[in-house]
Amino acid sequence: MIRINKKSSVMRRFSILAWIVLQEVLILFHESRVVCRTNTITLSSPTKTLPSISFLTKTSHENKHDPKYDSFLSISRGGASKSKTKKQLNKKLAKGKSKVGATSDKDKKSVSNDLLAKYKAVLPLTRIYITMVVITTFIGMILGEESQPLLALDPSLVIYSLQLWRPFTAACFLGPPSIGWLMSTYYLFEYGSNLERAFGTAQHCMFLIGQIFLLSLISSLLGVPFFANSVITAMLHVLSRSMPKQQVKWLIFTVPYWTLPYGLLASDVLQSGSPASALPHILGILSGHFYFFHKFVWPKVGGVDWYVAPNFLVSFFNPDRIIAKKKEDQKKQQKSRGKGRKLSGK
Repeated sequence: MIRINKKSSVMRRFSILAWIVLQEVLILFHESRVVCRTNTITLSSPTKTLPSISFLTKTSHENKHDPKYDSFLSISRGGASKSKTKKQLNKKLAKGKSKVGATSDKDKKSVSNDLLAKYKAVLPLTRIYITMVVITTFIGMILGEESQPLLALDPSLVIYSLQLWRPFTAACFLGPPSIGWLMSTYYLFEYGSNLERAFGTAQHCMFLIGQIFLLSLISSLLGVPFFANSVITAMLHVLSRSMPKQQVKWLIFTVPYWTLPYGLLASDVLQSGSPASALPHILGILSGHFYFFHKFVWPKVGGVDWYVAPNFLVSFFNPDRIIAKKKEDQKKQQKSRGKGRKLSGK
């Protein structure tokens, strides 16, 4: 096969050279005829040329702007003529067209502006949480194995050395970049934004503070260094308990909402092949149920809602809700003032 390819390439080059030689011979023959006619020397009658190669009988000066000549040169050279390609490039550059694969500055700016707009459109606490996840992942990529002792939860260092960042980094580190990291970040965005949108940013801040505090205590007792997946499972558990009978799609199944945390637990156990991967989800379900019980169940029974967000958090994150509450209180006061007591039952 190699010899056949070499022979075919040699024959192709030889045919191209033959066409070029034939072209030059015909041009020289035509020029000699023109010179003979100017000197009034009679030659034999001119032969008829084929219409397909009639451009070969012209002079090189006449062929300079002939499209057929350019096409013939493109065939003989294996590509377009230099003059033609230069003219086409100049026209494209004059019209403002760029090369294939090249992106203009406007396109780059528009893409970056779209990404910034989408990033700013995310709710504030969810945006801060995702940013912290990205930062801790970047630190882990730079430092490698040395990053885990720096980011992991260590209660002795937190208490005695005042390394207060460790509970927050333990709640944000999801490991090195992988498919599991992408899925966990997506779950954090989806469930975190839904929870923040449903209950407000101030109440979501109370939820996150309570989860980090509670999971730090449990993880320090069990020796778990990171609990970011537990926070995500707690978010999902609170959402699922808020509307347990709603039908949702999970993979290819349609299941009730309250079963999603257990489905996430089962899928991680099957993927890893070890029952130990169920521990973060179990901790997340327990801590999420602690929040849901004291926030929604205990006040209905008659207990005190001590998980309510304080006024300074509400005024900082949700000032519109304070304004709405003030308007409602004013309306209630006006209604109570407008009502009078009836005298003598008339």
